Amino acid sequence: MNRMFARVRRISSWTLVVSAAIASYALYFGYTTVQIHRGLGTSAYDFGLYDQGVWLLSQGKVPFVTLMGRNLFGDHTSFILLPLVPLMWVFTSTSLLFVVQTFVIASGAIPIYAFARKHLESDALGCAFACTYLLYPAVSWTNVENFHPDSFLGVLIAVALWAALSRKWRWYVVAVLLALLVKEDVVLVVAPIGVWVALRRDVRIGVATLIGSIGAALFCFLFVIRNLTGTAFRNSWRIPFGGFGGLVKTAFTSPRTLLEYLTSDGRLTYLLQMFAPTAGLFVIAPSVALIGFVVMFSNIISTFYYQYQIQYHYSLVVAPILVFGNIYAVGRLGKSARRKATVVVGVASIVSAFFLAPLPLAHNQIQKFPPDSPSVAAAHELFAQIPADAVISVFHPLSAQLARRERVYVFPNPFQRALYGPDVFAAGDRLDFADEIEFVMLPISLSAESEQVWRAEIHDYLIVTSNQWWVLYRHR
Repeated sequence: MNRMFARVRRISSWTLVVSAAIASYALYFGYTTVQIHRGLGTSAYDFGLYDQGVWLLSQGKVPFVTLMGRNLFGDHTSFILLPLVPLMWVFTSTSLLFVVQTFVIASGAIPIYAFARKHLESDALGCAFACTYLLYPAVSWTNVENFHPDSFLGVLIAVALWAALSRKWRWYVVAVLLALLVKEDVVLVVAPIGVWVALRRDVRIGVATLIGSIGAALFCFLFVIRNLTGTAFRNSWRIPFGGFGGLVKTAFTSPRTLLEYLTSDGRLTYLLQMFAPTAGLFVIAPSVALIGFVVMFSNIISTFYYQYQIQYHYSLVVAPILVFGNIYAVGRLGKSARRKATVVVGVASIVSAFFLAPLPLAHNQIQKFPPDSPSVAAAHELFAQIPADAVISVFHPLSAQLARRERVYVFPNPFQRALYGPDVFAAGDRLDFADEIEFVMLPISLSAESEQVWRAEIHDYLIVTSNQWWVLYRHR
């Protein structure tokens, strides 16, 4: 007992501050994301599909996600979701994934603090950099952008970097293996970590990381995804100039065209927003920060608009890398200069958070309907009249609330294909099982396109009940 109290007394006040900051972050964003979800602020993409997939696994069923028309692991090889299956045996709330996501993201500050306090020889400076991560706009935006398995990378990449920099190889192996379970394209960050380790720490471990990550990616693409969807690379459309060959050709034959592309459509603004919270001090010793170069380049080269917008999850993995890069670089300075540099980073972090992050009192405030608003309460009244085993098609915000069933579709599916099937962008045809839909729930007011689709189907349905916001139909 005396030893335990002695250990407690040795905990620095800065460690308590970091703990409080992590807890505050988790409580705020946990509460906020749950409220957004309960207020019908989430949808099939990208929450309902994960909730349905994990739920199906928890029921011992094949995780074919009818919300998108693909196997859960054919969409992305996110095997990191498997440990969540037992949680669904215990917790029945549809908010479970949001709570898990929040605590996973928040815990990324722990390895950052562990490295910074030692590398900078100061708990206070370590605390500053841990808070820089928690304030990072790309971190908090990921937390409120529905749910994504990518959220695990906030902590796993941070642990991998801490372990590599500190030569904690057992921790390193565990973190790298778990990171590779998050998604097939994690190779874009794990392989560069392997290169850095080979050059700066241990050649054998670094080379093993590089080869292992490439092998894991090839296995995911060529075996898992291909066998589940019929195609290995579903996102090749995101490569500009007609694909990889066209991109390489453009780079050599018309570099000006490539440069104009890379500086268009707000891509430079995106880079500025990503670098701003660090004040760019990683340039002092950029080797660690350069680990994130491949991901950053893949984001700005992409034709997919979301990848070079700070509000989406594609940027989360870069945040801990840049923070570690800053810590590594600042550690090269003298003790007095370290303090001054950390103050600069702190100011840059706070200013960036105010203008870019969805935080309390910040410039960006999250729009959401409170769970007790009349339209939300009215929706839940109609939910109670839908049998648990019914085959349904519902308006997209409702799908996130009703995902835990074997067959649920996002209207206008299956009456008109939209974002459904192995070819995500296939659209227009009526799916052959459309007549199997038992219940349809839609808002009173539909868009012109949705109204046209439903007008062709409504004769087969009767109104079960309605209110001023929603209508529930049952097949005749």
